[in-house]
Amino acid sequence: MPVTLYNTLTRKREKFVPLKKTVGLYTCGPTVYNYAHIGNLRSYIFEDILKRTLLFNNFKVKHVMNITDVGHLTSDADTGEDKLLKGARREKKTVPEIADFYTKSFLSDINKLNIQKPDILSKATEHIAEQIQMIQQLEKKGFTYTAGGNVYFDTNKIKDYGKLAQLKLANKGKSKARVDKDRNKKNPYDFVLWFTKSKFQDQEMKWKSPFGEGYPGWHLECSAMASKYLGNQFDIHCGGIDHISVHHTNEIAQSEAAFGKKPWAKYWLHNEFLVLGKGEKMAKSGDNFVTISSLEEKGFDPLDYRYFCLGTHYRKPLMFSYEALEGAKSSRRKLVDKVLEIQLSKEKKSKENSTKQKKYLDRFMNSVNDDLNTPKALAVVWELLKDEKLNDKDKYSLILKFDSVFGLGLNKLKEETIPSNIIKLAKERLKARQNKDWVKSDELRERICSLGYEIGDTKDGYELKKI
Repeated sequence: MPVTLYNTLTRKREKFVPLKKTVGLYTCGPTVYNYAHIGNLRSYIFEDILKRTLLFNNFKVKHVMNITDVGHLTSDADTGEDKLLKGARREKKTVPEIADFYTKSFLSDINKLNIQKPDILSKATEHIAEQIQMIQQLEKKGFTYTAGGNVYFDTNKIKDYGKLAQLKLANKGKSKARVDKDRNKKNPYDFVLWFTKSKFQDQEMKWKSPFGEGYPGWHLECSAMASKYLGNQFDIHCGGIDHISVHHTNEIAQSEAAFGKKPWAKYWLHNEFLVLGKGEKMAKSGDNFVTISSLEEKGFDPLDYRYFCLGTHYRKPLMFSYEALEGAKSSRRKLVDKVLEIQLSKEKKSKENSTKQKKYLDRFMNSVNDDLNTPKALAVVWELLKDEKLNDKDKYSLILKFDSVFGLGLNKLKEETIPSNIIKLAKERLKARQNKDWVKSDELRERICSLGYEIGDTKDGYELKKI
């Protein structure tokens, strides 16, 4: 059952065939000037599912993620101020203090979401030498020019510039709406490789270079760091769809120009936005800013949000509402309760039947290997839980295998978390409510409460919490 992925570069599903024995995976990380919101975190959950799926298929994976702590301007197209400087002004701290604080916050968030930490987490500020070296490579090959004190990449030298975004460049020399006018640029698609003090006198972080004292452009860091750790050609590059038209397009141009490898990254995967009721995406600069911490304050577990993301394919917009998240919370709680129940089952001591398991294992693999179809894979889990022909030993074994992809932490549940007698009473109460026996329902609620648990009613059943 081969892994099939939708490649943005070719606009089609392709069988995944790695270049080497170990898969090289690069994922665009956060710009650490503010908290990551749940829209940002959807990207990292999708990338984690991708990585887990590859591991599930017995691939070895080397995962690199960048931390952008310099060079990302408020416009992706070389205008505005550095986002780190903006954050420092907002909080009256130094840029390094801002970067350190929000890096730690980001790592805390991905830990709460059970996202596997990358093998290499590389900071832009710790790879200035590599970025300077790459500019020098491009300079030697004639792909750069200097104007107004800054070093630019000349996109006119690239015949297939814009292939990732399928940009129409027939009128390339004319001003384009996607970028603000920069008189130093030969054409509006050109981009800055190195800024000097001539453009931003108040930039806090600057480095000496052959091009003058300054700092690197945002696009450069990913190319330099990905190639340092994964080689001049690697397998998969990921990010949000907002990176396609500018950031990833420019990464491809400068990397293929510098290293002479085409394609620089073989597969490009992008996730859709998390959107709100009016269809707008969540943004750090907007009023619709929701963080993991704010969800926790409302009584949600971060894994409720992870489950919520699993219910929609990564290439489809994810419509967010607290009502929808409540549904995910209820479903995840129901799944946890069922797994706990299976853990306590006497059938768990019986032998596994690999023949019976194969039916569900094949269906699950077909789902996740089909461009990470997690909604379909979740449906497989609920079907196997209802299958009376499958004993609890087989169910438990399969669920733990499937959860190595889902990442819901079902292997960490403790048998004593919710005792079997409490679950039994909760089920009796649910049946009483379904029969509209309100007196018995109330009696069972009081009994559950006396044993140290609180029971709440949900759309799909009940929810138990220790008092």
